[in-house]
Amino acid sequence: MKSILPFFAILLFISCQKAEKEDVSAGSEWQVLFNGQDLNGWIPKIHHHESGENYANTFKVIDGAIEVNYDDYGAFEDRYGHLFYEKPFSSFHLKWEYRFTDQWLKDAASYTYRNSGVMFHSQSPASILKEQDWPISVEYQMLAEEKEGVARPTGNMCSPGTDVVYEGKIDERHCINSTSPTFKWDEWVKAELIVYGDSIVHHLVNGDTVLTYRSPQIGGGVANRFDPVIKVDGTPLKSGYIGLQSEGQGVIFKEIKIREF
Repeated sequence: MKSILPFFAILLFISCQKAEKEDVSAGSEWQVLFNGQDLNGWIPKIHHHESGENYANTFKVIDGAIEVNYDDYGAFEDRYGHLFYEKPFSSFHLKWEYRFTDQWLKDAASYTYRNSGVMFHSQSPASILKEQDWPISVEYQMLAEEKEGVARPTGNMCSPGTDVVYEGKIDERHCINSTSPTFKWDEWVKAELIVYGDSIVHHLVNGDTVLTYRSPQIGGGVANRFDPVIKVDGTPLKSGYIGLQSEGQGVIFKEIKIREF
């Protein structure tokens, strides 16, 4: 009996891995989230401003892509923003392409240089208070090379107002680095998120899985001046909104599509 137990354990592991892959392939058809023409279906929420106000045309459609653009800005004044898709998602495979521009506001925090991201499992834009800086959400962080020859991976995880389980326990770090290579600022990168509700999350960069973690949930710090009714620590994040980030660095998003499963 003891000799066959390892055999059954291997079979169980293989079947679980197969089921997970089948879950992804068995999803619905791909849905295009951005039509390439306008911001129909998207809702901006920028710090110091009400939901729905696209302050100084932060989010623009240029040449068939969504561009985070600061041409109409004076001082930045911590106007961290997000452009949210109008409906929430739970389990899904999200794909997009991005690259940075050479526009960066020098009065933004230094860490925002060649830094942006995509939020998911976020609270709704309508529930984000006017003076709340960050949405309670999980972030697929996008970075590019800052200093030549110094590694700066992309596809990392950051957690404003949230926690995740990494390597078997809740990780107290705000950001967890991926294993991706470093990319130049003007290089197009293909990004993917595979999310199973409040279970497992995979980050992919150019087709390679670079980070995996589990159990996204409300908790931790970083987000400020939120409605305390929203932030109940320990609550599993089973679904939420997807948001494209603006934080002082110009960036372009295109080919944004999703498949639910």
